Amino acid sequence: MAIEFDCTPLRSVPRLDIPLDASPGYRTRLERFQQAIARHGMRNTYYLNNAACTFRFTNDSDSGWVRFAVEGTVITDDTDARTVGSDLDIRLEVETCDWLTQPAVEWLALSAKHAIEVEFDRYIAAGDLSRALERLAKEQADSDAAGGFLGMNL
Repeated sequence: MAIEFDCTPLRSVPRLDIPLDASPGYRTRLERFQQAIARHGMRNTYYLNNAACTFRFTNDSDSGWVRFAVEGTVITDDTDARTVGSDLDIRLEVETCDWLTQPAVEWLALSAKHAIEVEFDRYIAAGDLSRALERLAKEQADSDAAGGFLGMNL
């Protein structure tokens, strides 16, 4: 199994309004952030995108595997120490198994959800999340020291 994802702490999203000149990709991303924040808030929530979970059932790289595209929110406990849930859109992206059935796809999608949550705990334990939180705390301290304003005299 292989898992990959990009993570954005929702509390780090600087603005939720969509600029008039936003590219379609940026507009879509902000819309997804808006939806995630409306549903789960900004505290202890992390948006995963460019995420995937691949299961391999054979040793042949050309056949016997499935790949799920994943996007959505992971929710952690109050101390950001472990995952307590997720709201993920998981869809079958590619499969090379001619024996794959719909019940198997549904079971594997559920397995991908659990695997992503476990992997996010490993992400936390590796310190990646704490480094992101330290960076956000420093930015907030710099903002507070500047009277609440940072960059371009805003």
